[in-house]
Amino acid sequence: MRHKKNFNHLGRKTAHRKAMLSNMASSLIMHKRIETTTAKAKALKRYVEPLITRSKDDSTHARRVVFSYLQDKEAVSELFREVGAKVADRPGGYTRIIRLGNRLGDNADMCMMELVDFNENLLAEKATSKKSTSRRRRGSKPKTQGESVESAETVEAEVEAPAEEAAPAEEEVKEEKPVAEAEVEAPVAEAPAEEETPAEEEKIDEASDEAKEDKKES
Repeated sequence: MRHKKNFNHLGRKTAHRKAMLSNMASSLIMHKRIETTTAKAKALKRYVEPLITRSKDDSTHARRVVFSYLQDKEAVSELFREVGAKVADRPGGYTRIIRLGNRLGDNADMCMMELVDFNENLLAEKATSKKSTSRRRRGSKPKTQGESVESAETVEAEVEAPAEEAAPAEEEVKEEKPVAEAEVEAPVAEAPAEEETPAEEEKIDEASDEAKEDKKES
């Protein structure tokens, strides 16, 4: 009895189904992509991906286990030599299914199944898209430590420069003050000199009068 064997039997008995999946897995490993129906591709995905994971450990035991499934020495050597090295850093999802539409004869849903790391066109497009999407703002270049120190020194020099210029200005003001005082005091000193001139004239007049009187007496 069947009793919930919930996988696609693909209309075949066990031996036929295993032989078919083994041949399809060998073809996928050797040619890196195959065209088949979507139902077979989904069944093959569950069959071949555990074998690809085994290929990451290149040991005699792993090779014998994979050979028991594939029954093809060339496919096993290709899997461990090239595919295993290519997918060493990938944690799963080694295959990709691309829908191609329906087949003309029986209208079956067709697809192309391929190994992800061997599609050179898609890898090239990803590389170019990463390069083209890198955007930078103008003037947002990262400053090095030396440049930051120099910029800090220039800012400090600019801040200190006005203070040094202000000091001579104050000295000039202080030096100008005595000059202004001298200009103010100069007229005050000259004023008494003008006032003393009439007194001297009076003394001269008195001396001349006394001289005249002395002449008369003589």
